[in-house]
Amino acid sequence: MPGMHGIDAWRHQHIFDNGNPAAERGARLVLWITLAMMIGEIVAGIAFNSMALLADGWHMGTHAFAIGLSAFAYAMARRFANDGRFAFGTWKIEILASFTSALFLLVVAAAMVWESVDHLLAPQPIRFREAMLVAALGLGVNLVCAWILGGAHHHHHDHDHDHGHAHSHGHGEDLNLKSAYVHVLADAATSILAIAALAGGAWFGWNWLDPVMGIVGALLVAVWSWGLARDAGRILLDCEMDHPVVAEVREVIEAHPEWLATTRIADLHVWRVGKGSFAVILGLVTHDPELAAADVRRELARHEELVHVSVEINYCGCDDPAQPARPD
Repeated sequence: MPGMHGIDAWRHQHIFDNGNPAAERGARLVLWITLAMMIGEIVAGIAFNSMALLADGWHMGTHAFAIGLSAFAYAMARRFANDGRFAFGTWKIEILASFTSALFLLVVAAAMVWESVDHLLAPQPIRFREAMLVAALGLGVNLVCAWILGGAHHHHHDHDHDHGHAHSHGHGEDLNLKSAYVHVLADAATSILAIAALAGGAWFGWNWLDPVMGIVGALLVAVWSWGLARDAGRILLDCEMDHPVVAEVREVIEAHPEWLATTRIADLHVWRVGKGSFAVILGLVTHDPELAAADVRRELARHEELVHVSVEINYCGCDDPAQPARPD
């Protein structure tokens, strides 16, 4: 506008999460390892006419899809970080991916139960030596992948804690990394259970142990994936009003010595915009004509997890501070 001064001092970027480069690199590496294992097992299964190798190869394919989804989410969140269409940043692309991955893992768990019950009701001959070799190989690959992803988690955790915090609730989990990690751990756990079941069948003739362990593994996978879906779903639905940071926002206003008798919270919204980062919309009713939004933001700035704060102040015209007037 002609004659209008610049307003850059009041503007700020909407990138509230810096991503997790170590986790993105780890997810890509694990993806390539998983794809190589999948192709190798499928080729070997066809060459040796082994259904066990073929089945495990396609099973590896489901994990490659889930881990690939995590890597894709990191890349998309980074690519669109400066896209103005995302009002509060792109971090929730990662959360959406982790939620999708958790639902996919629940489907895999259901399929495991279905197949295990089928084998329990209609037992089939098991080639124990070959199956144990496949399970041991899969376990080794998954342990390597878990080590890679675990290293990415610790790298991110240590980097976050290089910064001081006056009020710390711990930095938020990287749920996208956790979803990839859960897939790898779930596969490792089912491999361990499979090895135990196959050993029992080979040495003691307990053929029923294989499908039973399949059901146990499926229940374990379901529990892990349900927890992941619940955590990601809470963030996607902005279910954060029971988070400790909400009580801290209230305390700033309600315990402030200058505002205690004159100012009340009329409206409060808190939601997550990054790992350990929150946005706040705060509506106040006050009898203090000198109270300014800048004063409130300055007090809330002590809590560095509050990265985007909007304050609305409604000045009450009644005479008694204990009885705020109703808005017209």
